[in-house]
Amino acid sequence: MFGEQSFGVVLRGLRRRVRLTMEELSEASGVSVRAIGDMERGRSRVPQRRTVVALAEGLRLGDAEREALLAVAGTARPTRAVAVAGTVVPPRTVGDFTGRERELTLLRAAAEGVAAGGAAPVWVVSGPPGCGKTTLALKAAADLAGEFPDGSFVVDLHGVDGPVDTGDALVKLLRALRVSDRRLAQEDASGRAGLLRALLAERRCLVVLDNARDEGQVRTLLPEGGRSLVLVTSRRPLTGLEDVSRLVLCAMAQDEAVDLLRRILGEERADAEAEAVARVAELCGRLPLALRVAGNWLTVRSGWSVGHLVRRLADEERRLGALTAGDVRVEAAFELSYRQLTTQAARMLRLLSLVPGPDMTAAYGAALTATGVFDAEDVVKELVEAGLLQATFTGRYQLHDLIRLFARSRLFEEEEPAEREAADERLRAWLLETARVAGRWYQPKYGAPPPSWKGLVPLETADQARAWLESEAPSWLAALRGAAQRGQHTQVVETAHAMEWFCDLSVHWGHWPEVFGLAAEAAAALGDPYLRAFHLNCLSWALVNCEKRHQEAVVRADEGLEQARRAGDIHQQVSALVLGASAYWELGDARQVAKRTRAAIDLSEDAAYYEVWPQAMRLFGSSLRMLGRADDALTQYQRVIAFLDSPGCPVSGHVADIFRTHTIQGLGHAYADLGRWREAADHFRDAQVRSSRIGIVHREAEQLRHLGEALVELGETEEARYCLQQVLALGDAADDRDLKTARQLLDTLAEGAAPAAEDSATVPVQGDVHGVEGLDERGAGGVGVA
Repeated sequence: MFGEQSFGVVLRGLRRRVRLTMEELSEASGVSVRAIGDMERGRSRVPQRRTVVALAEGLRLGDAEREALLAVAGTARPTRAVAVAGTVVPPRTVGDFTGRERELTLLRAAAEGVAAGGAAPVWVVSGPPGCGKTTLALKAAADLAGEFPDGSFVVDLHGVDGPVDTGDALVKLLRALRVSDRRLAQEDASGRAGLLRALLAERRCLVVLDNARDEGQVRTLLPEGGRSLVLVTSRRPLTGLEDVSRLVLCAMAQDEAVDLLRRILGEERADAEAEAVARVAELCGRLPLALRVAGNWLTVRSGWSVGHLVRRLADEERRLGALTAGDVRVEAAFELSYRQLTTQAARMLRLLSLVPGPDMTAAYGAALTATGVFDAEDVVKELVEAGLLQATFTGRYQLHDLIRLFARSRLFEEEEPAEREAADERLRAWLLETARVAGRWYQPKYGAPPPSWKGLVPLETADQARAWLESEAPSWLAALRGAAQRGQHTQVVETAHAMEWFCDLSVHWGHWPEVFGLAAEAAAALGDPYLRAFHLNCLSWALVNCEKRHQEAVVRADEGLEQARRAGDIHQQVSALVLGASAYWELGDARQVAKRTRAAIDLSEDAAYYEVWPQAMRLFGSSLRMLGRADDALTQYQRVIAFLDSPGCPVSGHVADIFRTHTIQGLGHAYADLGRWREAADHFRDAQVRSSRIGIVHREAEQLRHLGEALVELGETEEARYCLQQVLALGDAADDRDLKTARQLLDTLAEGAAPAAEDSATVPVQGDVHGVEGLDERGAGGVGVA
């Protein structure tokens, strides 16, 4: 049925046919992810019959295919690696060991637990090259030696540079445990493994199996119980091992890294250049091997300042070369793991160095290599298992800074320039296309992607779109910058255009002025007055809402108005007038707010174009409030609600939800101005619930704060306190003004007083206005300039 294909090829084909990831097949079959990966890549011996049966059940194979898979497994021939003898030595002390207190505490507790007979006797310490696995294991062994009266032993298995044969390691350990050669000669491999397990169960020993290549190299060396403790170190997580405890190492904490450098350099020298020492720690990626090399480098060159090393390491192209001391090279540690990768994994590692963000998903690998996500996921898993890529708790992946530099150097050495550029362009194009499709979920004319769109990530709901835009923001922003630098103006303006309504959900991101600034420049290069008007208007919104640069926002809105008139576009003209009014609202100029919004309303009604009319009406109502005419403002807000409720309203969906929410908040302000506190509270509460449903967190905080103020006026202090505490709970997602006011009101309530609602962010009102309080109803709410 499967011809002469190998077992691994057949297994991978069956898994992909039913569209299962390795993790999903592992869960369905009970076979570890690591074991499945090794079988598919031909790196492991043929599995036992029960393993094949479990895989067949996980794949839901019929009887015929199940028997065929068993037949393929039965016809394969195991292979044997070249063996190199290892050595068993006592653990050595580590004189300048620094940090890792949490990890050492865990291992001390493990030793105590094993002694009491209640803990797993095996711990696997894994992590990327140079993270200090061996050093930690040796330190723990030295510290715990007194707890193991029958001896402490270290076996270097040379997992990445000529692995030791398991049988040879087994014999070495048995001899270290004083088993005679005569007894060894009486036992075959299975008998020797049983003898080791029996001895470790009877005695109290500590064994470090250092630098293991894979599960197969250590499985027969592990005890099944007893009072001995075995520490296994490996660059791989060895997920195929069962009934073991795990400890994953990564880079050191910054303070630990600095302490290590201080111990190597000497406190006096290090403290004389404390800032430079801290910078060296950062440039070394807080990787213990790199820190030791850097410290030793400075020790040998005692006449050189730490600042001199900082300057050498600051050059990314030379950093790895600079991290060399004698025959110890940080790059060599990475090279050993790199040489063991399959061709596909090595290429993937090189290309992942092009990812501009701090982390990634398997979809990035798929985009870079022009493959499917399933294929990319398989290769990414190999990189994780090799210790060259770190899997995070959130399901994403990270390249350590130094490994990224290593991969980048290999990229330039092993890939043709044309292929490097092609891969970079594939990634950039994918990021920007996906950003456009995700952003358009929130635009009235688009919404869900068309059925014909086939992306590498699911964007089937608005929540998925928002999650992708937020999690991948560093990368798609970098791609946007790259497109702008390359003069890809159409990509820039289309991507920024798609963010028109999404940006209001993420005001505090901090990069919207840059996004819309790049787009305005690209639109100018294209010579399109409509696009210039659109992106200048978006830039005006961003300057008001993100950076409080209100005067500049007025200038950009006026430029947008001029371009919109050139383009003959009513929508952009109205938007420019509203956005300029929004900036003047923040500046407290009531006359300008009223003048511009009245012009926007008249222009909309004369042209019978009502897409932006609700925004203009709402802000006009707010200007009336500024002028002390709360009753008239109430009428304007009610007209907006009636418009949104009318049959055939031209505004719908996400945009209508935002307009309605902000207008209901305006009604709350108007009722508050009139002293009608119950109605004010009801409307603030309604607006807050709607903001929460939409996901506009900063508005939700604002509305909670105003609700708290209204409840104070009503004497309902307990609910008021709860609302104000909710504002503080939103943290950085809330505006500073709301946080400050909420804290002040809570302090006052704690003192037992019932303060009158007072806006701590009073807007100074300009013009011929008498006795008017400034009101905090910020901006126009949403860009809305499509």
